Amino acid sequence: MQTLDIDIVSDVVCPWCYLGQRRLGLALESLTGEIGANITWRPYQLEPNAPPEGFDAFDYLARKIGGAERVKQSHEMLSKMGAEIGLPFAFEKATRLPNTLDAHRLLYWAGQVDAATQDKVAHALFTANFVEGRNVGDHETLAEIAAACGMHAATVRERLATDVDRDTVRTEIARAQQVGVSGVPFFIIDGKYAISGAQGVDVFANALRQIAGQKAQNS
Repeated sequence: MQTLDIDIVSDVVCPWCYLGQRRLGLALESLTGEIGANITWRPYQLEPNAPPEGFDAFDYLARKIGGAERVKQSHEMLSKMGAEIGLPFAFEKATRLPNTLDAHRLLYWAGQVDAATQDKVAHALFTANFVEGRNVGDHETLAEIAAACGMHAATVRERLATDVDRDTVRTEIARAQQVGVSGVPFFIIDGKYAISGAQGVDVFANALRQIAGQKAQNS
């Protein structure tokens, strides 16, 4: 069995990232016994200049993509695609679009625990934002998510109250942009292959199979 290193570059308030990680997961499930994966979550900010309290999500999106009707159509399309793979988007609850730097700091700290904890925190952040309508820029919300994923909430609260690792996260985002990441989700496999966007499950599976085959030939 070939094992691939997969970096997922994403933002926790990006619905396409939520969709993409689920489709990747289903592709990997379909390849069980054939291909394994070591997954690392990498930060990206769609709106790095958002204030700490964030924006009204609906108003922000209306300005961004061309009006209220476009937002409604986009949400309906995403909800339909999510329902097909078991993601219960609840856009009516996701009323705030926060600054996500602190959420990415939490993800970074989770990765220092281990990959499984980081993956758990990433999924919890997506669920909190898109299903439960919680503010993933709020420190108490982040501490509660950390605790639910097995991390020490008090330590997370203390770190969030400081600037620790803010520059670390910003440097990682800058590094992603330097290698050509201009939108998310973006998947980097074994440091040299890239898959951009929330591709279909079959597209992911075929790409991973091809990359694993190439890796087997080169080993």
